[in-house]
Amino acid sequence: MNRSDQEVVDFYWRAAEECAKYKMAVNFHGAYRPDGLRRAYPNVLTREALIEFEYNGGKDWDNPDHHCTLPFIRNVAGPMDYIPGTMNNATQKDFRMNGNKPMGQGTRAHAIALAVITESPMQMVPDAQPLYYRERECTEFLFQIPVEWDEIVPLDGKIGDYVSLARRNGNIWYVAAITDWSPRNMEINFDFLDAGKTYQMEIIKDGINADTTAVDYKKEVREVKKGDKMTINMVSGGGWIAKIY
Repeated sequence: MNRSDQEVVDFYWRAAEECAKYKMAVNFHGAYRPDGLRRAYPNVLTREALIEFEYNGGKDWDNPDHHCTLPFIRNVAGPMDYIPGTMNNATQKDFRMNGNKPMGQGTRAHAIALAVITESPMQMVPDAQPLYYRERECTEFLFQIPVEWDEIVPLDGKIGDYVSLARRNGNIWYVAAITDWSPRNMEINFDFLDAGKTYQMEIIKDGINADTTAVDYKKEVREVKKGDKMTINMVSGGGWIAKIY
């Protein structure tokens, strides 16, 4: 559609109403900005209406600076179908536009963290299936991330530069952080956890060579409790994500 004139807006409302009659969920692509349609028709789960992963096939606009802007602007207006979690990761220097096999700008940890940073109750992943079978450890971590959340706790952020937040689904927390093209250290404070409990934390973070080889990551497991603080290190276009339970 790729339009927002009266004819197309009318089509969106008619499509949402007709799909609701048959209990069908809707995800609009080529979509204009959110305008309250979900309040009338909750079966409209999400929509595109943003520069997202597929733009990497022909533009360099979907970059870590853009990723660090989305939570403050586009996601405030409603769920966005960004399509996170590529395994085809590239540094700023290595990035090339390829319409058939788009690269993601930023590190592997950055790409997985986007599944928590970008909120949408229907998520898709962008790559061909063999990449996810090959990268099984990252895939299993990525595919466990929920798409519905009971609570969100903003931790730190600056529009266009960096963002960190925690989201809870039931008794499981996910904490994610991303940075723009600037390497960055960030302190994570775990005060949002319940007192008197010891949690297990599975981490995926930038690997030792992630600044030159974006697919490099490291997985760690450690314990954490309320009041703990941790300094995380992110390379250029880097990220950090943890599952806490």
